Amino acid sequence: MSKQDKPSVAVIGTGMIASSLAVLFTGHGVETTLFARSERSEKRCRKQYDDFFEALKEHDLVDDAQIGICGKYLHFTDAYQDLAAADYVFESAKEDLAVKHAIYGELEKVLENPEALISTTSALSADDLAEGLAKYADRLIVAHPFFPPHLVPFVEVVRSAKTAAGVAEEAAGFLEAMDRQVVILKKSAPGFVANRLQHALFREAINIVEQGIADPRDVDKAAMYSFMPRYTSIGLFEHFDNSGVDLNYNIENYLFKDLSAADAAPQMVCDLVEKGDLGVKTGKGVYDWSEVDMDDFQARIGAPYWKYVDWKMPKE
Repeated sequence: MSKQDKPSVAVIGTGMIASSLAVLFTGHGVETTLFARSERSEKRCRKQYDDFFEALKEHDLVDDAQIGICGKYLHFTDAYQDLAAADYVFESAKEDLAVKHAIYGELEKVLENPEALISTTSALSADDLAEGLAKYADRLIVAHPFFPPHLVPFVEVVRSAKTAAGVAEEAAGFLEAMDRQVVILKKSAPGFVANRLQHALFREAINIVEQGIADPRDVDKAAMYSFMPRYTSIGLFEHFDNSGVDLNYNIENYLFKDLSAADAAPQMVCDLVEKGDLGVKTGKGVYDWSEVDMDDFQARIGAPYWKYVDWKMPKE
C-alpha cells in the first residue's frame, strides 16, 4: 500500500454495503467520503452507519467516545468533484452494468490519480465492468466482500484483462491494513471462490432433500454440528491432507457419481419461486418464518464474526 500513511477513500452508494464499508474505514481512521444522490439517501445511510456502530457498542467493542472520533472521518457529498483526490474509490451501486458504467463515466471526469477503482459487485465480471472505463480501465478491480463487510473479514479481489500490474496487490494491501483477509484470484470465474463453494453445498443440500434422504432441518443440523465448526479453525485443504489424501481418493471415487450435477436451479427452488415463497422477506420459504424469533435469528447470524472486530481505532 503506497499511500498507507493517510489514504483517503470514496464510496459510491448509500446502501447497506456502502454504510458498512464506511464503518470499516472510519473505524480505522481513514477519511471516507460517501457519494449520496439525495438528502434522503444520505440520511438513510447515516442511520445505517450509526446503527452498525451501536451494535458494536452493544458488544463492548467500541464506546461513545470512540464512535464520536470515528464519525469525524465520515463525510457526505452529492458532487463527484469532491471525490477527485480519493486514493481508493469503492463503487457499491446497483448490480446493473449500465448504471455502473454511467458512474465510471462521471468518475473519470474528476479523479486525479486513484490507486484503484474498486467495484464490490457480487455478480458482474471485472472484464465487463472495465469496458465502461477509458482513462482508468487499468485501475479497475473487483473486491467482493460478504455482508456486512465491517464484520465479515473476507474479501475476494479479481482483476480484469486490462488491470495494470500491481493494482490488485495495492488494493489488497489497503484492505489487509483494514484487517481483512484477502485473496487475489488467479483468473476471473462466475461466483469467484466463496460463492462457488457455498452454492456447491446448497446444490447437494437440496439434492438430499429432493432424494428423500433427509428433511431440511436435519440437513441443517448435520452441517452445523459435524464439519462446519471445524472449518472456522482449519481450511478445507488442511483437513483434506490431515484426513489423508488416500482416504479422500477412495471416498470420492465411490461418492461423486451419486452427488448432484444439476446445472440449473433445482426443482425444489423453482417451485418455491413459483409460489412466491421467497424466504424471510415473504414469511415462508424452505421454512415457515412466521413464528421465528427474528431478533434471536439475526443475533445468531452475526455471532461468529464479532471476534474479528479487533481494530486499532483512531484516538483523535
